[in-house]
Amino acid sequence: MNARIDEQASGEAADIERMMLDIGTRARQAAAVLATARREPKDLALMGAARAIRSSVADLMAANAADLAEMSDTASDAFVDRATLDESRIEAMAAGLEAIIELDDPVGGIIARWEQPNGLQIERVRTPLGVIGVIFESRPNVTADAGALCLKAGNATILRGGSDTHRTSSVIHRCLVGGLEDAGLPADAIQLVPTRDRTAVGAMLRGLEGAIDVIVPRGGKSLVGRVQDEARVPVFAHLEGLCHVYVHAPCDLDMAREIVVNSKMRRTGICGAAETLLVDRALAGSHLKPLIEALIAAGCQIHGDEDAQAAAFAVEPAVEADWTTEYLDRIIAVKVVDGLDAAIDHIRTYGSSHTEAILTDDRRAAKAFMDGVDSAIVLHNASTQFADGGEFGMGAEIGIATGKMHARGPVGLEQLTSFKYCVHGNGQIRP
Repeated sequence: MNARIDEQASGEAADIERMMLDIGTRARQAAAVLATARREPKDLALMGAARAIRSSVADLMAANAADLAEMSDTASDAFVDRATLDESRIEAMAAGLEAIIELDDPVGGIIARWEQPNGLQIERVRTPLGVIGVIFESRPNVTADAGALCLKAGNATILRGGSDTHRTSSVIHRCLVGGLEDAGLPADAIQLVPTRDRTAVGAMLRGLEGAIDVIVPRGGKSLVGRVQDEARVPVFAHLEGLCHVYVHAPCDLDMAREIVVNSKMRRTGICGAAETLLVDRALAGSHLKPLIEALIAAGCQIHGDEDAQAAAFAVEPAVEADWTTEYLDRIIAVKVVDGLDAAIDHIRTYGSSHTEAILTDDRRAAKAFMDGVDSAIVLHNASTQFADGGEFGMGAEIGIATGKMHARGPVGLEQLTSFKYCVHGNGQIRP
């Protein structure tokens, strides 16, 4: 019996491998078409997709309701929030596609141009990456954002969405394909892996025999860790969002209170949500208690050091793990630090190189913080929730890259391109 079960599982895995190789082959063929596609058909495809999304509200809501109904009872509130669509989020998804239409097409753009003494004219020109594999969890809107951004940048996309929102992602994908077909572009330019089986993920990480040029993971620590460990192709990695807000003296209390609460509580389940609040000892006497009380009033649970515990009875003692936890929930760790250097040292020790903010009226301190903190995004007197490609004017993003190679921070159109050198001569030979 066990042998028969193993044989059946092996056969199913082989079928998935063949299916994924076929998806890769078709994506590579579509990428060749997109590489030379003009801006107009790409924008028409996005316009058609936005129109289809708006006309599919009922289908999207029904699919999403079915996905949520099957979701585990143990799923966190933050996970459910990321997976949930409502009419306003559907409209935001369609509007995001239209915002991408308005962006300049990066493909073919000349980054730099110069002439050598021998008369050779050299241009560095933006080119598509090719085929981008996107592996994501829970957020069905990533289907639209990733597919649209990759299309505009001339790339084919293979999307492997979260199993929990597969129905929702399938409806969104159908809208994208409709836009492609209306614009005369290959439907295979944006493909959604049609199986929830994790064998498909492994096949993508192996590169589909050279079809995939780069992998972008969007999800929890375990998913991103697996991608980084197993991928045989380059990865735009975003490990986790251990984001910090540091309140430095002098600082307006009302501004600090508003920014701190927004950074943590606007949406707790996104990677730009603050997870640690650092308060400078120089203003702890005036700011610590009001900031903690504002967070508690907003429904946040506080895990704090001894100073934070002394400031409010409701503060629970922080343990070492609190400084390395991405809660993605209504919880924040609070610590009093002895000055700017101590704050930077804490972030260097425990941070994930994602997003940090300093709140201060001292511009020199702000510059020192922004120079000293080596994270992808550093803000002065603004909420960490601005860690978003749309808020950066990129239209949307495919993720936040926390590494240092090629792409860093919000991954938008320019980050989804590479470049080549075009050299023009008039008969030169090398002596």
